[in-house]
Amino acid sequence: MQISNGVKKTNVHLKYDPEADVLSWEISKSMPIDYASEMGNVVIHFTKNHLPALVELLEASQFLKQSEKVVAKARQPLLAQ
Repeated sequence: MQISNGVKKTNVHLKYDPEADVLSWEISKSMPIDYASEMGNVVIHFTKNHLPALVELLEASQFLKQSEKVVAKARQPLLAQ
């Protein structure tokens, strides 16, 4: 983690596995995973110190389609101006 102008910067890595339809957000490669917790379509992998190291979004394509609709709807009032 780097700190610049008082703002923490992290090296975040996103990757998508189309066969599994999983979007992975790797927060840190240097922290070994100890356990995971699943909440709906989200799996969070934690270190032994209970820090998140990896977040996986299951059925990612469905989530992204819904997100696109929400963003488009939110932008409509801005485009009308």
